[in-house]
Amino acid sequence: MSIHSEDSRRVTTQRLLEMKQRGEKISMLTAYDYTMGTIVDRAGVDIILVGDSASNVMCGNITTLPITLDQMIFLAKSVVRGVNRALVVIDMPFGSYQGNSKEALASAIRIMKETHGDCLKVEGGEEILESVKRILSAGIPVMGHLGLMPQSINKYGSYAVRAKDDSEADKLIRDAHLLEEAGCFGIVLEKIPAKLAQRVADELTIPVIGIGAGGGVDGQVLVLHDMVGLNQDFSPRFLRRYANIQGIMNEAIGHYVEDVKSGDFPNEKEQY
Repeated sequence: MSIHSEDSRRVTTQRLLEMKQRGEKISMLTAYDYTMGTIVDRAGVDIILVGDSASNVMCGNITTLPITLDQMIFLAKSVVRGVNRALVVIDMPFGSYQGNSKEALASAIRIMKETHGDCLKVEGGEEILESVKRILSAGIPVMGHLGLMPQSINKYGSYAVRAKDDSEADKLIRDAHLLEEAGCFGIVLEKIPAKLAQRVADELTIPVIGIGAGGGVDGQVLVLHDMVGLNQDFSPRFLRRYANIQGIMNEAIGHYVEDVKSGDFPNEKEQY
């Protein structure tokens, strides 16, 4: 097991705040099943996000919108079983918290009770503030998400960089402060100008995690399948690919097929 942090204690929201205060960068990656959760946790990642990006990489959907509450609970429950150190944050899926704060609380309680996860993440600012406050009132930690919000893709019409104009940037800053004041323990900023992201991180006392938001924030998050090359179809500017697992798997599976076809597998030592 390889833990790349000097402190191998369980990561908590309080420890994340302490990391920001002392200038230690926070690492965050997605995971969607027990095996990947175990691997990511043992590698020393601080936060594991059971993201609704599972809708894309696990279910083959074009957007994150189709994934259901039941599906997110199933995936999150599997991840949590494999994690000993990282803080596990679970995305609340589209339709489970917007527009109805009572339904948002019911969804949140169900996720926490059934998955044993640590925290929840929601997309939006002022528009969902009532839901955020109601969830927080139940003692459930909440992480915000601003900038490009994939659950609102039909409103945006594209995955282009957000908050490049002054009015949208001002709203993002205002929303970030509202989420902090409401009690969120952290915020993810997705695909916004680096200078704006750094300004938000500097103004807030809570950790700000970026994805396509530059290096001036308190930490970074990537989708695991993109980062290790399991998915080769997605190559935005902000993605650094650390491995080509798809290539390794293709080669290994190809060899297996050849060995089965030729009769080489199984050999004398591989049978009873």
